Amino acid sequence: MIVVKGKTVDEQTRCTHYHSLLDVIAIKFKCCDTYYPCFYCHEETAGHKAEVWNKSEFDTKAILCGVCRHEMTINQYQHSNYQCPNCSNSFNPKCSNHNHLYFEV
Repeated sequence: MIVVKGKTVDEQTRCTHYHSLLDVIAIKFKCCDTYYPCFYCHEETAGHKAEVWNKSEFDTKAILCGVCRHEMTINQYQHSNYQCPNCSNSFNPKCSNHNHLYFEV
């Protein structure tokens, strides 16, 4: 079972910072190999600075669908059209506004 840390609100990885119906992904942070719902959750609870995934690491499984718990690579997520390739649940397209906090651009 994959554990998601942070200030989660529900079992689908929504947190106190982002909790719309579409906010159902968690991101594995490179620095600690741990899933968090968002950058703020990591910042408030991890105790260290976040590291960004390098482009050469985009084949790493680092995105978790909160609905079906499917792990996908960063590449799969970035080319998913904001939909889980396993269960077809929609993800929040506004998450792309924060890509620079997680992934090398």
